[in-house]
Amino acid sequence: ELFDHKHLIGNAMLAARIERLSAGRYRCRLPQDMAQTGAGAMDIRDQDLAAVAACDLALFNFDGPDLDSGTVVEFIYAKALDIPAALLRTDFRGGGDQHGESDPWNLMASFYPRARSVAIDAMAWYQEERRRDPSDSADAALDRYCARIAAAAIDALDAARAEPPLLSGSRQDIERIYRWALQFPGGGLAARAAAADLSIPNLIAAKAQKGLIRIQ
Repeated sequence: ELFDHKHLIGNAMLAARIERLSAGRYRCRLPQDMAQTGAGAMDIRDQDLAAVAACDLALFNFDGPDLDSGTVVEFIYAKALDIPAALLRTDFRGGGDQHGESDPWNLMASFYPRARSVAIDAMAWYQEERRRDPSDSADAALDRYCARIAAAAIDALDAARAEPPLLSGSRQDIERIYRWALQFPGGGLAARAAAADLSIPNLIAAKAQKGLIRIQ
């Protein structure tokens, strides 16, 4: 989510600490850093989906009493392309219909391959870090708090990435899947990808080199 200052600041701080703690292994691209002001609804959607397709991995914030519908769409789009994903929930409120059997959200968003869930109690972690050293400044406690969440996210990304790819086949087959992914949402997604020079062959080659796609 990126609808108020708490979302924007939280996203930026988490991204910065993920990059720092992973020693640059994970470089984050935030939707809030993309040019969206003044854009139409379809343009924003197309921009976000194109960014998901281009990413090597994805981190989704699964907070709230009910999951943000746009985030769920982006997650399923990522799964259609077999993109490894981490599902991060810091909201300590319960939710969903799994009754404690699995994830604390709607069961339709669970059980996908190459996806790892991490659910933490944001309030408990925050209070633990504030109490760890009463002489610490609020900034020091906040830095530890954000780093702790980032470390959990990195572990989930590492685990999702380590799972063998499902997307395998000839280069032509995989290119066909990516082209379909840019076409089936309709709108201007395919045109936007072309205008942005989102080269599918180059994208697939880069992901294959990192072991994220298996080319036979």
